Amino acid sequence: MVPIPSYRIRISINRRRLDLYDGNRLVRSFPVGLGKLATSTPRGDFTIINKVPYPNSYPGGPLSVFGTFWLGLSKPHYGIHGTNNPASIGRYVSRGCVRMYNRDVETLARLVPIGTPVQIRQN
Repeated sequence: MVPIPSYRIRISINRRRLDLYDGNRLVRSFPVGLGKLATSTPRGDFTIINKVPYPNSYPGGPLSVFGTFWLGLSKPHYGIHGTNNPASIGRYVSRGCVRMYNRDVETLARLVPIGTPVQIRQN
């Protein structure tokens, strides 16, 4: 019998990284863009409450600022999402959300279920 993964996400504000763990084992690490000083990314413990492909985009149209996937957090109005501006990854430029390259957020969305814990910490 194959064990069911017990995924959790840890986001480091200082490192600008999202780390995906299965239990205590690091599975993947991704660069992220985070909130600028005036609209910093909230610290705390949250969960993924929904997963939406191509949020606020329409078929055949340009990508919205949320890129190809939205993973909503239990803190209202915040999420982990793709971007239509890949140059923003690795920088403090968002209004508090966690931006990822579209290919990375798609990978993450395939791996983690709704209910996955998300820790956002300074370090």
